[in-house]
Amino acid sequence: MKKLIYLILGFLIGAVLTYYFCPRPEVEEGEPKVVKPKGVISVEQATVLSDNWTRYRKAAVDSAAQAQGREQDDRSVYWPLENVEQYLEYAKHYSDSLGYKMTGIQVYLGVYGKDAGPEKSNLTTMFITPIGVKKDSKSSSTPFKIRVNDKPPIPAFNEGTGSNGGYP
Repeated sequence: MKKLIYLILGFLIGAVLTYYFCPRPEVEEGEPKVVKPKGVISVEQATVLSDNWTRYRKAAVDSAAQAQGREQDDRSVYWPLENVEQYLEYAKHYSDSLGYKMTGIQVYLGVYGKDAGPEKSNLTTMFITPIGVKKDSKSSSTPFKIRVNDKPPIPAFNEGTGSNGGYP
């Protein structure tokens, strides 16, 4: 009986020490922690990039637009945040249904043709496409797999509003 008391006392002391000295995950209340993603640049850096585009590309791009009957070309595209979020969810779902894991997006420059209507005729646009990797099967005869980003056949995202003003 005396040994049983020491055993119970040992368990209690161990439980108390475990409670006070073992790390517990922190429970955050309120807003989730926001992490700055890799690749974020400052407003100053973005301004320099925009100014460089104006210095080195604007004359050539606008002269091409003038040859098409426009005074100047668009240099940026605006998409509402809700539309971009919806497209990303759509692209993730579509990629998954085709057997791809979406790993990122690419932004392409394009030009509307002369049949695009008076507001967009021959102007520059941008569109977004997903990129990803083909999902591996559960079994394989090789011990490794080289993964290369691919362009799954998923409809692209366009229909933004163009502008020709610089940043910011």
